[in-house]
Amino acid sequence: MTPSTANRQEQPVMSEHSERTEDTAGQLADGGRTDSATEAFVAHRNLLFTVAYEMLGSAADAEDVLQETWLRWAGVDLGTVRDHRAYLVRITTRQALSRLRTLGRRKESYVGSWLPEPLLTTPDVAEDVELADSVSMAMLLVLETLQPTERAVFVLREVFALGYDEIAEAVDKNPAAVRQIAHRARAHVAARRPRGVVSPAETRDALEAFQRAVNTGDLQTLLDTLAPDVVLLGDGGGVKQAVLRPIVGADKVARLLVAGLGRVADTVSMRPAEVNGHPALIVRLDGELDTVVAVRIDDGLITGLYAVRNPEKLSHMEREIALRR
Repeated sequence: MTPSTANRQEQPVMSEHSERTEDTAGQLADGGRTDSATEAFVAHRNLLFTVAYEMLGSAADAEDVLQETWLRWAGVDLGTVRDHRAYLVRITTRQALSRLRTLGRRKESYVGSWLPEPLLTTPDVAEDVELADSVSMAMLLVLETLQPTERAVFVLREVFALGYDEIAEAVDKNPAAVRQIAHRARAHVAARRPRGVVSPAETRDALEAFQRAVNTGDLQTLLDTLAPDVVLLGDGGGVKQAVLRPIVGADKVARLLVAGLGRVADTVSMRPAEVNGHPALIVRLDGELDTVVAVRIDDGLITGLYAVRNPEKLSHMEREIALRR
């Protein structure tokens, strides 16, 4: 790898929020502070974003957490910090935990089902199987069933392989308590996560069959791609029309999709994309981004369909996002 390539890969993928964060960093550096703080923050920015996103399931909130992390990091005496990465992860975790509790209250009044915010991810995310699994829509929904501290401990231990001592400092618990929380969270997730590792090729095959069936309105072919107990979740956020409650069962889901998409057949188009490290479908109406459809696959069949239509959650689908461990 050439130096120029390495530098290009380390540059954070920009967004409105990340530009704001780095503008703040640049202003501080211009004010006379050494660039060390800025360099450390930028070097670990994609990692910190990934930590926050996995804890929150929201890219917008993760970016806000990074802004708060920078503001606190900027005031730290770097001479007292032995490990910049660990210290930054600790700040990010604490800010994400605080925001996660606020999000919990916000979700109580959310219209319909709440789904994680989908990300158009860079190709290398899919190459890291463990990272891709951890940010899949299916896994993020499983993480939603954990308590905030359990989620933080699980993410830091299972995804980022932090030591119990490091995690204990981040969540304000002692290492023994963190071990117990990690064990409990691991068992909780294991009981709810997809039953086996699914290759990208298997997911693509299922999605291609699903797309062909939907495009042709072939009900039987569509039924053949769905598990008998498939669940369809839709997130319109009260702004776009979406199913307000989970639709369960292959027949109900298939008939709803065929009828709904049949009404807009002349204006709808679908194309595959890499979303959260996995193959997914982007649906456009009259050329405008309308829906992101992610899936959960078990034993070769679609067991979960996640359709995100809330416009506020589709803002990160216009450019690729880099995730790091």
